[in-house]
Amino acid sequence: MGKVVLWMIRIVAGLMVLAGLVMTLVYYLAAQSLPDYNVTRQTAGITAPVEIVRNNANIPHIFAQNDADVFFGLGYVHAQDRLWQMMMMRRTAQGRLSEVFGRRTLQADELMRRLDLYTLAKAAVEVQDDDTKAALKAYSSGVNAYLSRVNSEALGRGAPEFFLFPNDVSPWQPADSIAILKLLGVQLAGQLEEELLRARVTLALPEDRVKDILPDIPGTGVAALPDYAALLDVPKTRFANLTKRQDLPDLWPAPRRGQAGASNAWAASAKRSAAGGTLLANDPHLGFTAPSIWYLARLELSTGGVIGGTIPGMPAMMVGRSDSFGWGVTSSYLDDQDLHVEKLNPDNPNEVQTPEGFKPLIKRGSIVQIKDEAPVTFDLQWSENGPILPGHLFDLGIITPPGHAMSLNWTLLTKEDRSMSAAIRLLRSKTVMEGIAAGSDYVAPSLTLTMADQENIAMKVIGAMPKRDAQHQTRGRIPSPGWVVENRWQGILSYSANPEFVQPTGGIVGNTNNKLVDRPFPNHMSYDWGDSQRVQRWSRLMQAREVHTRDSFIEAQLDSVSVTARTLLPLVGADLWFTGDAAPDGTPERARQRALELLANWNGEMNEHMPEPLIYSAWLRALQTRLIRDELGPLAGEFTQIEPIFIERVYRDVEGAGIWCDVIQSAPKETCTDIARVALDDALLWLDENAGGKQESLRWGDFHEVTHKHPVLGDIPFLSWFVNIRQSTSGGDNTLMRGRTAGTGNNPYRNVHGAGYRGVYDFADPNSSLFVISTGQSGHPLSRHYDDLGELWRRGEYTPMSLDPALARAASVGVTQLVPKN
Repeated sequence: MGKVVLWMIRIVAGLMVLAGLVMTLVYYLAAQSLPDYNVTRQTAGITAPVEIVRNNANIPHIFAQNDADVFFGLGYVHAQDRLWQMMMMRRTAQGRLSEVFGRRTLQADELMRRLDLYTLAKAAVEVQDDDTKAALKAYSSGVNAYLSRVNSEALGRGAPEFFLFPNDVSPWQPADSIAILKLLGVQLAGQLEEELLRARVTLALPEDRVKDILPDIPGTGVAALPDYAALLDVPKTRFANLTKRQDLPDLWPAPRRGQAGASNAWAASAKRSAAGGTLLANDPHLGFTAPSIWYLARLELSTGGVIGGTIPGMPAMMVGRSDSFGWGVTSSYLDDQDLHVEKLNPDNPNEVQTPEGFKPLIKRGSIVQIKDEAPVTFDLQWSENGPILPGHLFDLGIITPPGHAMSLNWTLLTKEDRSMSAAIRLLRSKTVMEGIAAGSDYVAPSLTLTMADQENIAMKVIGAMPKRDAQHQTRGRIPSPGWVVENRWQGILSYSANPEFVQPTGGIVGNTNNKLVDRPFPNHMSYDWGDSQRVQRWSRLMQAREVHTRDSFIEAQLDSVSVTARTLLPLVGADLWFTGDAAPDGTPERARQRALELLANWNGEMNEHMPEPLIYSAWLRALQTRLIRDELGPLAGEFTQIEPIFIERVYRDVEGAGIWCDVIQSAPKETCTDIARVALDDALLWLDENAGGKQESLRWGDFHEVTHKHPVLGDIPFLSWFVNIRQSTSGGDNTLMRGRTAGTGNNPYRNVHGAGYRGVYDFADPNSSLFVISTGQSGHPLSRHYDDLGELWRRGEYTPMSLDPALARAASVGVTQLVPKN
């Protein structure tokens, strides 16, 4: 018996030693790709020495004797710190993920191939101005210089992920950078999903109820729409299955409804600034990833130094400042997408009807290589309106009748795309008017540009605005017959038609993705906007002070008070507050009374340490489900987030919207108070089952946790604990410190979308400007800079970024000298 125990001990010890050796080997191999920042290297591709000073936050300050070498340096540091991320974005844009990940990413590749994104990017290189072509070429050379070092010196294959997946990395090309900008447009586009959902809802509900659940943002708008089935002369019975939606395919690049881009930006003129200089704050919102899509950098160009947020893969600085000019971006929500129903020729399905009769589709094959499988060939087809998208993409088949196909018209899908040139000119701008002029060539993704120079502030929508016919049958709100001439785009509006606000009399401009203009169709911007709630809180904070400071702008960026909660709770609970008989502990009545008591004393602050945000969110979620599931059935599952205007319409009984409170299938007539009471009980039961404990001990941050997820390794057991960054957060769907909830899954309140970058610039003292990103600068999980800035971000803190070279060198973590190779 003793021998058996002895041998068991030896075996266990041996396994532990073996496991330790394996872990040591894995660590050693992975660590080989950690870059050395304090080194001098001979490098081909530059004409003079390049100095890269990294401050203590690992933010590179790039100095060179000419601009081409500065952009070379930016490409070099992007590849050093974010090589895997860059290659993943490039593969996504090219539609080549399946070469690495197999069939599970085939639908993502198919979408990119059908949009023909990379072909358009290659063609767009030729239309850039000479300065941009030079920047793209130099940037590519910088990336390739680092790739050459990885290949020649066996630097751990460049990133740990390449040990798990094929590491054949082709040289970087200028088209790759333009493709990544177009990919960003895919990630920010939400109008397609809005059209799809609105079409499905119009088939399920009468017209007067559609405007309840999908209301117009307050202001001039159109609620009435043509009947979708009648528009196509198809009986409604052809659209019996309105609810079958598939899960998002792996690494799907397009957002679900409600998860497209957002953002905040605002600026104050000198007269509204305590220090006498203009102020600007910006926090663009995107899905959280590890690492963040943002990368902080400083470039010393011939036109002066610029510092701010870059996106690995591009030589542009999308947000930032110089010594005299700052700019920020928000999603504009411009309606730059239209779905068209194309009628197929019954005698030849390769032809579609046009105003001039049937015409052939433009067609060519595209081969997708699949790991460990035979390749797949897609027949790409384009009509005069745009690419044909098959019914399984976006589940478009739900609303596509037999004998028809769906095409997508989109400003992004053009070869004449000078957006990169506009971005390069923007970072060279010195004044607001130069910034506005720089945006004239910008095409997509459409953005609202907020700017400040030393004297002026301004806001300008940049991006191509489609010109639609005033007689358009659906006004672009639902898919329209593509063969009707009035439904086709008539070109692009002049840049002067893009909304513009320069030096307003009130001294403040800002945007929270709210409705910007009230122009009637067809000169409108959009019928769908990203915000109707945050802007109310922002307006109050801006007007509460006669003058602002850098700190007051920071306070607004980090504000977590929900105007939505303050508005809806008094409406929903109007007949429930402080009512009912006394009830003993442990009963549903007592639990309800305690929850109402907590909410009655709450100021609407979505603080991570408080229970009230969680109780409120669970109540409103249960309430909306109760209101819509009998009318919409399974289609109710598409409304994953709270629709504040809908609930307000119902509880104010706007145009008879209170009818939603009556349960269709029941004999009694339920009141809105009845539904509110039952929904609160639903919410408290869910909380008891999923959190337990007393209501006072609940914590919003335990559920509103953000996971900065590694897009590939983040779902792999064990590895996920090393590569994903988890943080408890404040804020919510409708707060300025926005933390968009997932709306799905076991925990629908997890934070999945928000400010990956924050910047606040004070031009009274530009070097006091502050920046932060949501993770760290490095994409290497073993680097101490993988999550160090994320700690600041989570606490609502920032890091200073100065254009003073001495300050950067004073606390550097390394200086890289690149010298020309003979």
